[in-house]
Amino acid sequence: MTTTLSEYFAPQPTSVSELPDPTTLLHSLTYGVLEVLAGVREVDQLARWFGEEAFRNLVKRANLAARARSARGLSPTRPSYQILSVHQSSPTDTAVEAAVVVAGPGRTRAVAIRLEGLDGRWRAASLAVL
Repeated sequence: MTTTLSEYFAPQPTSVSELPDPTTLLHSLTYGVLEVLAGVREVDQLARWFGEEAFRNLVKRANLAARARSARGLSPTRPSYQILSVHQSSPTDTAVEAAVVVAGPGRTRAVAIRLEGLDGRWRAASLAVL
């Protein structure tokens, strides 16, 4: 069996045990995503931490948030959030799934993130802001 060029350059899974504790990254991604949705951070600043599909979904959500702000005549303002808790589990040897509970002005939100170990670092494979 021969290895094709695309298989050779495909991202290689990395075990959770070989990667740093994801808690700091989960905090940073949560704040970063909430700032993107609030319009005070460029979505491109988070690109290196996301997989392709998750990044495309974040761009779509950021565009929708920007249009909603524009329709209401609101300008972007820096959100004030506090992370209340992070609940994480490792369903496979190469992934961590987490729910980050965040308190903001007027409401509490949850951010669900799946991190996968690829090429020796964490990448967000999916993200949902609830």
